[in-house]
Amino acid sequence: MNAAVLHAFDQLPQFEEFPEPLTEKDEVIVQVQAAALKPIDKQIASGSHYTSPRKLPVVCGIDGVGRLEDGARVFFGGPRSPYGAMAQRTVVSRQRCFPLPQDLDDVTAAAVTNPGVSAWLILAQRAKLMPGEKVLILGATGVTGKLAVQIAKLLGAGRVVAAGRNEQVLSTLHDLGADAIIRIDKPGQDLADTFASAAGDSGFDVIIDYLWGRPTESLLAALTREEFAVVKSEIRLVQVGESAGATLSLPAAVLRSTPLTIMGTAGIPPYDVLMDAFQQVMTRAGRGELRVDVEEVPLDEVENAWQRGGQGRRIVLIP
Repeated sequence: MNAAVLHAFDQLPQFEEFPEPLTEKDEVIVQVQAAALKPIDKQIASGSHYTSPRKLPVVCGIDGVGRLEDGARVFFGGPRSPYGAMAQRTVVSRQRCFPLPQDLDDVTAAAVTNPGVSAWLILAQRAKLMPGEKVLILGATGVTGKLAVQIAKLLGAGRVVAAGRNEQVLSTLHDLGADAIIRIDKPGQDLADTFASAAGDSGFDVIIDYLWGRPTESLLAALTREEFAVVKSEIRLVQVGESAGATLSLPAAVLRSTPLTIMGTAGIPPYDVLMDAFQQVMTRAGRGELRVDVEEVPLDEVENAWQRGGQGRRIVLIP
């Protein structure tokens, strides 16, 4: 079969022949119809992610959409190594195959499921967003950030502020539900002042951070108080990504002067919570309430697709 095969962490995956997968106990063969190319796929393939393979070669891709031998159309995740989603066929646990609604096409399902479920869980379960609260999406011009803007509104956020670099994509976020936008390509103090202005007297209740690094340092500077003040409400910052930097400087004064809680995504939630988020995202996407921009690319062009960004679109590979 044909697949996107990774031979070394410092090389691009190659479109080439790979042995056919064989099932083990409680596994199924999936005929892949579509597989999204996501930042986490690139991170895993670089060798820098904690789930990066210990042995090569492997087929890239952690999830996708396909059909089982009985014809059932499913979203699948976690193929057994060395197999991956970016191939004509792969092998996965039957428990990691989830039926898709008929009103959601393969390409959209492949593009929206991973980032949509992630954003839903982060906002609803991790940040525990309540109706009427003010939300800042830091890194809102990527695919997941754009979905987070939409989901925050669906969950009842009173105000959503979207921050990002890409001016062209930022200009489209009002149509997705953003009440205000912030360009983060500003000097540190200027950016901090912009965050402070956007926060206003009431401040942010929830911050979803896909960037980290310098932009988050500017945000923390904006949140730091210079006087003693009565605590009104907690700020919940969920650290999700690191596209602007893997580390930052965190002055102690930030945590001592501000009712700020910083938390991570905390891994995979219980099955019932995960399935509820999956059903919510599938239903909303099927209704058109969640929108994602996609670009279909043949699998044999994976090397070229790997080297360029989606510019707010999700690249979906078609075997």
